[in-house]
Amino acid sequence: MTLFEEIQNGVISGNAKGVADNTRKALDTGVAPLSIVNDGLIAGMNVVGVRFRNNEIYVPEVLIAARAMHAGMAVVKPLLSAGEIGGKGTVILGTVKGDLHDIGKNLVGMMLEGAGYKVVDLGVDVSPEKFLNGVDEYKPQLVGLSALLTTTMVNMKTTLEALQSYRDRVKIFIGGAPVTQKFADEIGADGYAADAASAVDRANALLVPV
Repeated sequence: MTLFEEIQNGVISGNAKGVADNTRKALDTGVAPLSIVNDGLIAGMNVVGVRFRNNEIYVPEVLIAARAMHAGMAVVKPLLSAGEIGGKGTVILGTVKGDLHDIGKNLVGMMLEGAGYKVVDLGVDVSPEKFLNGVDEYKPQLVGLSALLTTTMVNMKTTLEALQSYRDRVKIFIGGAPVTQKFADEIGADGYAADAASAVDRANALLVPV
């Protein structure tokens, strides 16, 4: 078994120590840090994403796998240039104003990181102004809005309206338990994700050059 396969399997099984050890071993043998990220850590998380989407594993297993991936990233990150991290693009995530739920958002962030995106998490109860400031500061390609309450879904629309002048630069996708594709269409979002695994698919689709 190659070191890449060892790292992949460690991520899939959630073996954080094994992933970190094999990442160091790969570096010691001269493997390029970015290859470890793409062919080991991200490749492993891709398998986790597919299994999660197919209901073969559930949220606890994804969280354990993400922790293992981060253990490897912690070893390799200091050796990567800023441009190499999150090579697919930058995504800003936040739960909209009035809503304090974050488990789904956090899971989406982990899956996106595992797929090669740089993720900036603005947290919960995020006002439209804070989203605007985040777009100005981090220059993302994607903005993800989350809501778990029907009463806070309206704040997704408010945030989209606030970001209107940025729509030529960023794509906006939304998600959360009460959110539907119909609602996304109604408020003019670029995309909708039903769960964390499909959020990665949606992000990939939105960023494919036309």
